[in-house]
Amino acid sequence: MSQGTQPLALCSRHVFLDRAHPDVEAAIVIEGGRISTVCSRDELAGISPKARIQDYGDAFLCPGFHDAHQHVFHTALFASPLICACAGTSEDECVRLLREATSRPAGGARDHAGAGNGWLVGQGWRSALWDPPLAPTRASLDRAFPNRPVALYSGDLHALWVNTRGLEELGITEDSEAPAGGSFDRDEAGRPTGVLREAASMAYAARVCADLPRDEVTRAYRGHFQASLSQGVTSVCDMALCALPGVDYVYEDLYEELLAAGELPVRINLFPQNVGDFKRIESLQARLTGDLLRAPGTKQFFDGVSSAHTAWLHEPYVNPRFAGDCGRATIDPALMRDYVLAAAERGIATRVHAIGDKAVSSAIDIFREAKRRYGMPRQGANSIEHVEGLSHADVAAMADIGLVASVQPQHIVIDVGQPARDLGVRRASFMWPFASFDEAGVAMAFGTDAPCVPDVAMQVLSCAVTREEARTCEPRGGWLPEQRVTMATAIDAYTRGSAKVTGREAELGTLAAGKLADLVVLDTNLMCADPEAIQGTRALATYVGGRLAWEA
Repeated sequence: MSQGTQPLALCSRHVFLDRAHPDVEAAIVIEGGRISTVCSRDELAGISPKARIQDYGDAFLCPGFHDAHQHVFHTALFASPLICACAGTSEDECVRLLREATSRPAGGARDHAGAGNGWLVGQGWRSALWDPPLAPTRASLDRAFPNRPVALYSGDLHALWVNTRGLEELGITEDSEAPAGGSFDRDEAGRPTGVLREAASMAYAARVCADLPRDEVTRAYRGHFQASLSQGVTSVCDMALCALPGVDYVYEDLYEELLAAGELPVRINLFPQNVGDFKRIESLQARLTGDLLRAPGTKQFFDGVSSAHTAWLHEPYVNPRFAGDCGRATIDPALMRDYVLAAAERGIATRVHAIGDKAVSSAIDIFREAKRRYGMPRQGANSIEHVEGLSHADVAAMADIGLVASVQPQHIVIDVGQPARDLGVRRASFMWPFASFDEAGVAMAFGTDAPCVPDVAMQVLSCAVTREEARTCEPRGGWLPEQRVTMATAIDAYTRGSAKVTGREAELGTLAAGKLADLVVLDTNLMCADPEAIQGTRALATYVGGRLAWEA
């Protein structure tokens, strides 16, 4: 709702202005969608006597949260009736959950996933967490769904589990070759088992999702944005999910339709794929110049994930699946260099997915050359996404060249035993080193990577501060507790840091005169909350550009 032309003053005894002023009494005066003045309540009458005052008392005000890494299409989709949840503790349980979902009575829009003979799409399985941790096969799905094509996204979105009918629908046979950067799991006889990995999963999943009704997808986006506002998330980076040309799941046309209809309530920053052709990103940057929808840069992928042995390492995994198993680059390093340098020459930022230590150090080398030759991007910032495994020297190098560490705190506690199982104790002892980043001066941008982890803002903060799993509070004291950060650092990374990676630090991320008035009002003072109380914190109101966009 519009606040009109009268100045609005939001007051509280606990305001997070920025990291240096994390808990102060203040009045935030808003005019024309921006903060005009920050002053004390006592000074307000003299500075802005006509302001309409909204006094939040002891509630906690801070800049709106900014999810620096999210896959909006899938996050919206997986929270909608279009998709079935199948996050079981075993292969059999996943199939059982799917059968139960499809046998429930009809419920309007919920029919799409559960009824008929079209594609049945689900999400959530993580075979690395099963006992034993073996990949599923099409056989179990075939027994439950012999005549209907089924496609199930893994919890981390790096694999797709398909039944025989689904393989037939997609045209995958024993002779089929996986797309570049992807693979098909095969049995001893060379037959596809039904699991597609990395680029293969994304390429074929796009064909599955193409059948989804456009109006229901748009409805899912609207619902997702309201859910974001209800948590205090006012800005989101929509990141390319695949590097194959034409398959990145960043749908600018949908955003532009919502924007034209006045139905885009949060700020969106698009990061489509960087595949060496810059017509798309340059066109987006030329036409998306408003406050709500921008395209600050591009994204590429250097490797996969360590739990699937697709993260690229300097030394082999300690539990190798074949001799010399170091994972692999999903793109030839020379081609990655060409893409990043070509973008840098045009002043375009690139954000590179790199998880394994070899992928991270290789990305750093390329970005170092890009900065030396072309300087910094004209908007946005170069970053490494996830940056999970690396050395102390890599941290120093990132600080030296101004690389942003775009990290997702919830990833830390998906499975705290997995890094040691796959990488060994030595490498697992220095991962997601948030405190080391902070001490070295590496800017961090926090996000969720939803839907790979829950789209829950308070989990982002609690996992960074405690390094404990949000639901169980395990391991007590945190995993690698020396890498915990303070709440002020966490909020800064989830606001200003994310604004930095989008090139919007001058107008977003802190509460100061001249900045866009994006704020969240929380019922708990995060600066003095017990760690376990963080999870119970709720938003009372969310403002975007000075407008009350959501209220409890």
